[in-house]
Amino acid sequence: QVELVESGGGLVQAGGSLRLSCAASGRTFSSYAMGWFRQAPGKERECVIAISWTGDYIYVADSVKGRFTISRDNAKNTVYLQMNSLKPEDTAVYYCAATTDGLGSTKQNEYPYWGQGTQVTVSS
Repeated sequence: QVELVESGGGLVQAGGSLRLSCAASGRTFSSYAMGWFRQAPGKERECVIAISWTGDYIYVADSVKGRFTISRDNAKNTVYLQMNSLKPEDTAVYYCAATTDGLGSTKQNEYPYWGQGTQVTVSS
């Protein structure tokens, strides 16, 4: 069983930055692919960015390219989402997700482990 706990969300003005963290339990974190998803009000949950177990990028949504980056620290069992140049349309609940398929995916149903989500609100 893998438990994921996100932190770092909050309210920020447009143009600002936030860094989300996702701490994972489990001894085999380094073998997991990790993804960040988000769900805005009235919209479906979407994959924002994902990283393989080796640290290679699997996917970056067009809407966040050049602004968001993902990284992992296997020694700390933590994955990070650095969000720069935030826009009001980035407002959403952000979730981290893990899969034991080290190559990862952009599909929600291929991630069996999810955090509880953290709210990010970007004001204009």
